[in-house]
Amino acid sequence: MTIHDDVLIIGSGIAALQLASLLNKDLNVRILTKEKMRTANSFLAQGGIAAAIGEHDHPTKHTADTLEAGRYHNNQGAVEEIIHAAPRLIKFISEQGSVFDKNQDGELLLGMEGAHSEKRIVHGGGDATGKNVVEFLISTLKENVTIEEDIFAYELLLNSAKRCIGVKAKMPDGTIKNYYSRNTILATGGCGQLFTYTSNADTVSGDGIAMAYLAGAEVVDMEFIQFHPTLLYLNGETKGLISEAVRGEGAVLVTEDGTPIMEGVHPLKDLGPRHVVSQKIYEYLKNDCKVYLDISKIENFKQRFPSITAICEDNGLQLSEGRIPVAPGCHFLMGGIKTDLYGRTSIKGLFAIGEAACTGLHGANRLASNSLLEGLFMGEKLSSMLNEAEYEDTHWTEIKCPLIPQEKVILPNIQEIKDTMMERVGIVRNEANLQNQKIWLETFKAHQIDYLDIYSIEEMTKIFMLIIAKLITEAALKRTESRGGHFRSDFPIEDDQYWLNKTIIHKNSRGMESNHEYIETALAT
Repeated sequence: MTIHDDVLIIGSGIAALQLASLLNKDLNVRILTKEKMRTANSFLAQGGIAAAIGEHDHPTKHTADTLEAGRYHNNQGAVEEIIHAAPRLIKFISEQGSVFDKNQDGELLLGMEGAHSEKRIVHGGGDATGKNVVEFLISTLKENVTIEEDIFAYELLLNSAKRCIGVKAKMPDGTIKNYYSRNTILATGGCGQLFTYTSNADTVSGDGIAMAYLAGAEVVDMEFIQFHPTLLYLNGETKGLISEAVRGEGAVLVTEDGTPIMEGVHPLKDLGPRHVVSQKIYEYLKNDCKVYLDISKIENFKQRFPSITAICEDNGLQLSEGRIPVAPGCHFLMGGIKTDLYGRTSIKGLFAIGEAACTGLHGANRLASNSLLEGLFMGEKLSSMLNEAEYEDTHWTEIKCPLIPQEKVILPNIQEIKDTMMERVGIVRNEANLQNQKIWLETFKAHQIDYLDIYSIEEMTKIFMLIIAKLITEAALKRTESRGGHFRSDFPIEDDQYWLNKTIIHKNSRGMESNHEYIETALAT
């Protein structure tokens, strides 16, 4: 059956739901999600949403903090527009119901997180902000929105004019269906599951970015991966995120004998930028020295952080000891599909919003609690454009490339992909490890697979993971400096003269990759 929608959204996080909730009722909207509506990263988000609404705060301060955290690799125009919109976005949701935490006077409670100069983090349910906002947005969806769960979208459909007209998807029973749409939106999140240690949901494996790349869209800044400093770490495994808000409330990173590890490392100590804190913890762990969050000075910890308490207790950790063992893990992708603030990609009819997109807001390292903000902003911004669009007739016949019989490529197991990426392309990188990973990835030639229909959903997930791993590895090799979430031990210094520019990667129509070009300056002039 051929299905024609006005707006087809792939993904069910905050960016996707914000968009769907704000689209006009006369638009036919469909949401496809690979698992369930409430399994996205957004739903799991413990941290809050940053907005300069405090008495002594101002968007210019928030902008300065964002640029500093991003090591000035940001698109300054994008930063200023999104940051200035934050107070209005928060006010709108806050006025709709009890989404955010307030004091007895009805004022929003504001928390502190790393690299912020003011208390400006709005939370919901203590440490369940993502869940609160997602539930709110789901409750506002109108009858023009159709939701289909357990649908694995895997290929963008293009017509003869190279316009995106929908996606091809695989059903749980293995059947294949084409979904046609005037506007196709990728809101599929980042790629956290490429690494052994991660805070990301199991579904976040880079599918949307890989699909866009295979279709020829421009992808940018893939070397910039943020590793969150504090995941619960037990028996060599990470078990869940310990929000930065815990350090914002006074927790201190210490060794087993109680020695603080961030003294003298950064002026903000435990609330320093995430890449600085992550690298310091990583140094200790590589030397077989355990690192803990000392939470003994936080009053009413269990009431203040109910979700974190549940994670710890479910894994047998007694919080009465006042310490939580931690390790850094993959948390956020600053790069992604290159877009403007409306989510427009280099392919007509194709949009990307949320973590799958790269607007330039985050630069080389995301400032804490700016991600949910970006999702809300982009969802609203794109809805305003689609609501006012006048639609032209669309040629609905996709390009059908001649199918060349081919045997299935032998693929590695997912754990092997994760482990090699963590070891060679993780928190600390160098040329030898990156070259080894590049050679290993090239043996599979995943980016040259033209016919995905014959692969299972698990196999396609592996293919997408290998493609994203390739993009990250090659971008990390190309950037011979250290900046934000990209740290090269063989090039430990920032190089502002040249490397503030971005690297853009895309495939030509016949699968040949273009050269890496440093063509877009990162700072607005």
